[in-house]
Amino acid sequence: MKKSILFYKFVNLADPDMTVLWQHELCLRLGLLGRVIVSPHGINGTLGGDIDAVRYYKKAMNASNIFRGIHYKWSEMEGDEFPRLSVKAKPELVSFGAPEEIKVDDETGVIGGGGRLRPRELHDFLHKHGDDVVFFDGRNLYESSVGKFKNAVVPQVNTSREFLTEIEKPEYADLKDRPIVTYCTGGIRCEILTVLMKNRGFQDVYQLDGGIVTYGKEFGDKGFWEGKCYVFDGRIQQAFSDKSATISSCRECGATTDHFSHCSNEPCGAQMIICEECESKNPSHLCIACSS
Repeated sequence: MKKSILFYKFVNLADPDMTVLWQHELCLRLGLLGRVIVSPHGINGTLGGDIDAVRYYKKAMNASNIFRGIHYKWSEMEGDEFPRLSVKAKPELVSFGAPEEIKVDDETGVIGGGGRLRPRELHDFLHKHGDDVVFFDGRNLYESSVGKFKNAVVPQVNTSREFLTEIEKPEYADLKDRPIVTYCTGGIRCEILTVLMKNRGFQDVYQLDGGIVTYGKEFGDKGFWEGKCYVFDGRIQQAFSDKSATISSCRECGATTDHFSHCSNEPCGAQMIICEECESKNPSHLCIACSS
């Protein structure tokens, strides 16, 4: 049996390069594949492999004073979701382009972030505040195209680095005094995004603790989520039940589909929704940026 895990922890690391060496050796020895990013602010990873190997990895992490106590989000593996292993050191765990704004406490994580709402707490929060609450998507457009929270604000960004310029635009000014709930796949992006938003004048900012994955496991398609969750492995997207809706449409013909294709411009390779029929008729497609 194979399993995958999604995890992160914010903790001050004095020597990220040494952590990279340890992680790379550990994953190779256990036969785990996936991606691990290490920065001075901590670790972020998605790994998969034999269930016993994944359990041993968790045991090795808990044996470390630095990485003990991480909450791992487990998923079934359907096949070869992870083609290779990548372990890298980067200035940021998420590339917002503002590493100097992030400060970390080894016990509590990111300093100055938004309040945390677990899935059931989110429902209580919505019941209390009603339509004044704004869902704010902390992901890129290709991710939100196949799934999002109902009536969410979806920033028009293709990379995390574009968020800072985006949220400083005048059209977001009227949100700065409203209660905002940010959300992302596993929670890490929102931990950082809430800090960046508060630094730019957003007053009442929260984060969905555990992200979409945790919410979907608890409520499936019976809550406020609609569509599927984009994931960064071979599955591309994850449905939370057999009743998951398809909310996206082909950019060529408008047919309802959640089939992804890639921009034919090789240096780009951006993902976009193209139905299989249109893709078979013309396998060469350019994204909006490359076609303009």
